[in-house]
Amino acid sequence: MIERIGYLWPEIVLFIGACVTVVIGLSPKADMRKQTGVVAGVSLLIAAALGMATPKSPEWAILPGLMPFAKPLIALVGLLLLLVNIAGVDREEEAAIAAGKPFNPLRVTGAEFYAFFLFSLMGAMLCATAGDLIWLFLALELTSLPTYVMVVLSGRGKKGFARSQEAGVKYFFLGALGAAIFLYGFALLYGGTGSTRFVEIGQHFADHGMNPIATVGMVLALVGVSFKIAAVPMHFYTADVYQGASSGVAAFLAFVPKTAGIISILLLVSTIGWTYGDGTLPPVFESLLWALAALTMTVGNVLALLQSSVKRMLAYSSIAHSGYMLVGVLAGPGDGTFVSSGIAAVLFYVLCYGVMNTGAFAVLASLEKQSGGEAVEAEDFDDIKGLCKSHPWLGWSLVVCMLSLLGFPPIVGFFGKVPLFTSALGAGQTLLVVILAINSAIAAFYYLRVVAGAMLDSSADTGVRDTGVPSRVVAAVISGLGVLGLAVFGNTFMQSSQKAAEVRTFVEGHHDHDGDAGHAEGDHAHDADGEHDTASH
Repeated sequence: MIERIGYLWPEIVLFIGACVTVVIGLSPKADMRKQTGVVAGVSLLIAAALGMATPKSPEWAILPGLMPFAKPLIALVGLLLLLVNIAGVDREEEAAIAAGKPFNPLRVTGAEFYAFFLFSLMGAMLCATAGDLIWLFLALELTSLPTYVMVVLSGRGKKGFARSQEAGVKYFFLGALGAAIFLYGFALLYGGTGSTRFVEIGQHFADHGMNPIATVGMVLALVGVSFKIAAVPMHFYTADVYQGASSGVAAFLAFVPKTAGIISILLLVSTIGWTYGDGTLPPVFESLLWALAALTMTVGNVLALLQSSVKRMLAYSSIAHSGYMLVGVLAGPGDGTFVSSGIAAVLFYVLCYGVMNTGAFAVLASLEKQSGGEAVEAEDFDDIKGLCKSHPWLGWSLVVCMLSLLGFPPIVGFFGKVPLFTSALGAGQTLLVVILAINSAIAAFYYLRVVAGAMLDSSADTGVRDTGVPSRVVAAVISGLGVLGLAVFGNTFMQSSQKAAEVRTFVEGHHDHDGDAGHAEGDHAHDADGEHDTASH
């Protein structure tokens, strides 16, 4: 564990930042409480810098180059998400305190919100650091548990708070179900292999293949973790939770748990395939991931067509994008080049998706309207009509992000989606590529509907106005510019994702096992010196 600390400095910084945030958030001075967002932002910047300097190729990592890529990615997109969520809670309470209401620390929850924000990002980073099943389980729960509270805290006004409470309860119970499923799968994996460490599990599969207990455990683990990425059949909560939460928290849910889930799936699948034999997955897992990918992208896109709310549309869109990413997971590492590596394609697509999806939600978070005497966030298609004319910065940022989500060339979404096609074709998944192409065409309808409404519709005043939180507009503009910038300088990030996609390989029969009947199948032999042989290529 002492050696592991060298890989944990970004998470340690976020933990310290969360603790400091909670303490200064209890101050009765408003100026001090306003510094909570600044502390969170500085913590993320430091964590991003430390993440880039994280060493690679530790002996216990099954994806040796993942940490130097994933940790800065999570921290920098987290910084964008922080800008969207500033003043996301306590606006009415802080205004009342400024007007003379006595300060009550129990009524002010802004500091706790930022702390939960940092804890969840820390959990996603810990997923990238995981070397065993126990660590991965704790990291996934650290990612998820704060988000349940964040959803509830994000509601504004009586109606908004009631909706956020309902969304939080739905999210919590379905999240508990998902956690129970993948934890049971982890237990069966341990029972079927005799180890919780990914490298040892992978070596066991290389030596002995998949036994029934381990096979059932891996299936349950993948299905349970699919809740984090909102993949079918664990997708039912998505639209209601996204609509009930604020737009800023919905953007957070669309990126952080999804990133943690994708990283976890990559770690788990790396133990069962690609790394030995002919480089393909065992048939049962190939069929499982194939079905998950095809159903997830199809269900997400078809249901997105039926929505009248932009937030619900983006929720179903996020389901579809999870399906796209699963195509890359199924394709595997290929021959090591970027165009053939599904893992590199997935990691680069996570970066692209984080920026362009955050930009879309940032635009919605920047707009509000009156409904029933309360100010509520804009979320319907009618609310964005003529946005390029009424709010040019927001309107054009929304257009760019939507076109990128569609995969319109030459924006970065196109360059992110093409490697998914090429890697799947290289893996022989022709039918899945056809389904991916059809779904991309379906998605064009609802994305272009938003683009047309923002650009072309110049109808009467919709009653939508700016929320008065400049950081949200800044986040939207940065995301729009980031989408364009990634299209120009994306080659650098593609190369980084290719390095991060390196998978540790195992040699069949590398361990010598004693033939005595008293030894269990999963026991690892010791060499002549009595040392446990965990070497891998």
